[in-house]
Amino acid sequence: MILIVSSVSFFSCFNPFAPAYDDQLSSEGGLLSDQRDIDGVFKNFQYAYTFKDTTIYGQLFGDNFVFIYRDYDKGFDVSWGRDEDVRITALLFSSTQRVDLIWNNIVASSIDSSNANVIRGFNLTFTFNPTDIIRVDGRVNLTLEKNSSTEKWSITRWRDESNF
Repeated sequence: MILIVSSVSFFSCFNPFAPAYDDQLSSEGGLLSDQRDIDGVFKNFQYAYTFKDTTIYGQLFGDNFVFIYRDYDKGFDVSWGRDEDVRITALLFSSTQRVDLIWNNIVASSIDSSNANVIRGFNLTFTFNPTDIIRVDGRVNLTLEKNSSTEKWSITRWRDESNF
């Protein structure tokens, strides 16, 4: 009887629907990267868009981040910082049913030990509902910096070069 009570109390502490975090997972086998290389930044960026995850999205950017795009109607560049970009992206994510981001070839890159500039093509599809789908093609022009203490890359400047 004591064995049964001990077994029940032991297994009652185990919840198969809330398993413990496994910190031994390989970075190559998971959906996320630790951003210790630039490819990891792009992988996490795609993950954040696919799963509409603003937590991961916000971790892509440095504190001094700036987003820049050209307002062709007004004839000048518009920019904003990290907090506003995450807020706007969260609103976008919440208003879509699905977001698909495909990274294309790297057009140009300049990378040293702590700074990088990468220009890369992309295809982006926002599905708001089955009859409201917006496709955006273009390029991102990213400036990245490597944190010397964490060895992780973060985006400090994003110039949008899309057709939208």
